[in-house]
Amino acid sequence: MQLTSRSKFLFLIGVFMVPVVAAYFAYFGWRPAGHTNYGELLKVAPLQSTTGKTLDTRPVDLDALQGKWVMVHVGSANCDAACRQQLYLMRQVRITQGKEQSRIERLWVVSDSGTPDAVLLQAHPGLVVWRPADADFVAQFPAVRERDEHIYLVDPLGNLMLRFPAQPDAKRMMKDLKLLLKASQIG
Repeated sequence: MQLTSRSKFLFLIGVFMVPVVAAYFAYFGWRPAGHTNYGELLKVAPLQSTTGKTLDTRPVDLDALQGKWVMVHVGSANCDAACRQQLYLMRQVRITQGKEQSRIERLWVVSDSGTPDAVLLQAHPGLVVWRPADADFVAQFPAVRERDEHIYLVDPLGNLMLRFPAQPDAKRMMKDLKLLLKASQIG
């Protein structure tokens, strides 16, 4: 089949116009589904008044954790089933990061004067259990209903930046953390 000169001309115009038309629709019309993070981004703010003590009454300043990503649970020393689940999720999500897990710390901010169960603490080696010197410290962690329902994330510069929902989905948490670690040049 021979193409006429007019057919060749229209074919050439079509070859050059298809990318232009596709770009127009991509820019003004069709939008691919973008990535949304699972955790809720918070107004980034540095944690204030970071002095306190560990369970063995050793003074520790949270500034010592700077340079690491920190998953935080804020709650009572009397750890109920929901608290235990959050501590478990924090441990497991950290482990799933593989060689990157050394960039992540886990912190339990004890908001009362009680003492956590020793058996529970043995199940979570490496968990930093810390009681702030200033009781107002916990007010920095915004909550939908209760602070102990959430797992928070503090960036390597010491800024509170993200809050996971109550009863979080571990796979989606892992994905968020993996993307943050991949994108981060610090911590």
